[in-house]
Amino acid sequence: MTKRNQTLKKDRFKNVAAKRVQKVIDSLDSLAKCANKNNYDYTDEDVTKMLKAIKEQIKILEISYTEKTKSRTKTFEF
Repeated sequence: MTKRNQTLKKDRFKNVAAKRVQKVIDSLDSLAKCANKNNYDYTDEDVTKMLKAIKEQIKILEISYTEKTKSRTKTFEF
């Protein structure tokens, strides 16, 4: 692989990853707004289920970068 090609791939990664990380951050900020008890009703069990699903997906993400395995997307439901 040429040095130019490596540079292009690295720049592409930085560009794409930065946008996707920002989307995740924005989504988490949006989800945090659901904590407002004046607007929403939820139980501790609901919160535990949400956080467990998020943590599991983060663990899959971490593994995908360390073990070179394909990540599996899961769908969250209460």
